Amino acid sequence: MIKKLKITVILIFNLLALIYLTTPIPVPKDLPNSIKSDLPGDTVQIPNTTAFFTNMTRTEVINFYKASYTGPFRILLNHPPEKARTIWHQTTRSYYLEEFVLPFRQSLYINGFEWENDVFTKPARRIKNKLLYQGKEYKAKITLRTFPTNLLARIFVFYLSQATVLILFHSYLRFFKRKKK
Repeated sequence: MIKKLKITVILIFNLLALIYLTTPIPVPKDLPNSIKSDLPGDTVQIPNTTAFFTNMTRTEVINFYKASYTGPFRILLNHPPEKARTIWHQTTRSYYLEEFVLPFRQSLYINGFEWENDVFTKPARRIKNKLLYQGKEYKAKITLRTFPTNLLARIFVFYLSQATVLILFHSYLRFFKRKKK
């Protein structure tokens, strides 16, 4: 009876995991009240990258993507701004960098550069970083980059992880059964 219950639970868990892994990944929406950038590096030069010039605050930007980029296991991570240079390129300017992770599926990085709050430039020199695009001044430039995964790869990695955890769990139980004897 207990063995059948275990098998049923594992089957249901795996069916739900398969549904989660095969559900379409949300596409990040364009930032409202913003202008989409066509500058080099903001379009096709770096895969899965888009950028916007905006007057929205960090909180408004993050809340917008929290509402539109959802998933049952979404994890929010706050990275140091220096990491933006490894995700885009060495010249990427950053004030904040946040990541939305959908485990086993995709990551969305949100890099925000607010020229008035640039921590890498002394306050007296920040004016040289003023964001001008198409003749208008903006407070921030938001750059998005997604790292999607291949459907077969995510299924393979998930089930390989599950098998590894089960093997480790059974090994752990066997080890302690021997130790008690």
